[in-house]
Amino acid sequence: MTITYLKRGKPQSERNEDDAKVRSVVETILKEIENQGDAEVRRLSEQFDDYSPASFRLSAEEIDSLIAQLTPRELQDIRFAQEQVKKFAQAQRASLSDVEVETLPGVILGHKNIPVQSVGCYIPAGKFPMVASAHMSVATASVAGVPRIVACTPPFQGKPNAAVIAAIHLGGAHEIYVIGGIQAIGAMAIGTETIEPVHMLVGPGNAFVAEAKRQLFGRVGIDLFAGPTETMLIADETVDAELCATDLLGQAEHGYNSPAVLVTNSRVLAERTMGEVERMLTILPTAETARRSWENYGEVILCDTYEEMLQVSEDIASEHVQVMTNRDDWFLKNMTSYGALFLGARTNVANGDKVIGTNHTLPTRKAGRYTGGLWVGKFLKTHSYQKITSDAAAAEIGAYCSRLCMIEGFVGHAEQANIRVRRYGGRNIPYGAAAE
Repeated sequence: MTITYLKRGKPQSERNEDDAKVRSVVETILKEIENQGDAEVRRLSEQFDDYSPASFRLSAEEIDSLIAQLTPRELQDIRFAQEQVKKFAQAQRASLSDVEVETLPGVILGHKNIPVQSVGCYIPAGKFPMVASAHMSVATASVAGVPRIVACTPPFQGKPNAAVIAAIHLGGAHEIYVIGGIQAIGAMAIGTETIEPVHMLVGPGNAFVAEAKRQLFGRVGIDLFAGPTETMLIADETVDAELCATDLLGQAEHGYNSPAVLVTNSRVLAERTMGEVERMLTILPTAETARRSWENYGEVILCDTYEEMLQVSEDIASEHVQVMTNRDDWFLKNMTSYGALFLGARTNVANGDKVIGTNHTLPTRKAGRYTGGLWVGKFLKTHSYQKITSDAAAAEIGAYCSRLCMIEGFVGHAEQANIRVRRYGGRNIPYGAAAE
């Protein structure tokens, strides 16, 4: 077995140091938001975004005015993408059924899928206006039936971005605030004098946004613990270096710390791809960002076999995995740890990010080993219920319950069962004894 790294990224120890610095900053700011409320949110917005409007919440008139700035084609494209996301979310929602079953005569058990009652959606826009993120969070929450959807997005170049606001509004948000970063996450989760806190936070963001969500988890629910965008290509000689390099850099431009990994069993493809990456970095408009990501977090891993390629991919558990081989379906069948799969050379991660219909908020940093990404089911809580409809069932279940409680030493629990056995089964059980 031979797995060779032709290129390695930044050591994990250095990545951990970066994370520690972010944690400290976020903790301090969240405390100030809790103590100072709106005043601290405004101070942070002025400091980081140079933005301080009369009200951070957009009025209906302001929303209409922003949407009017878009061309008919731009609006059509936004609506098209949103419709694809909604179609898939609706199909997923239809797969989730309420359940009620009679497990014994007179014993009814069930569960209901109930929407989270308020959700805060974060839509990044500070560096790139992430129009698609509105579809993934706001529109999906709307399909789930969430009754209060709050959206926060930072100003872009000093003002609300018209396309982002249009996508948020068309997606079904009930409140839209032009606030970014830690202050947006804190305001939605903690609440201020003017913003009622939500029950759950969703949506991607930079390292500070992700850390704020992590620190607030428990106080509110979150979709998942998200780190920087990750992409992995699993490729063999059936594709070429230009395609691989394009797909690697297409995700590396997200930020300065976006891992992009090529796993291949072809040394020729590996070496040509590395050369092609360098060529493209001389002409890509976002090369300043993409180059830093590639230099610090890019990796090229050469394997001997497809089984080794599978082993590497399972260990890394990347957020996005593009499989472009002569056995794509084999990888689909055998892979268990990833965010989303993109199968075949005809598809790509950008499709999933922007328009095809699957959700682009996905697990990173190996979280694909234990969770999938954001989907309509994340906005639903499955709550169980039970009822007993006959005296005989109350007595039968009560007797079992009584004895099992006494095994554990819970006499008070046993008495909850015993009193039902006495009343509905007509049996005389001494207080504190187990039913026979």
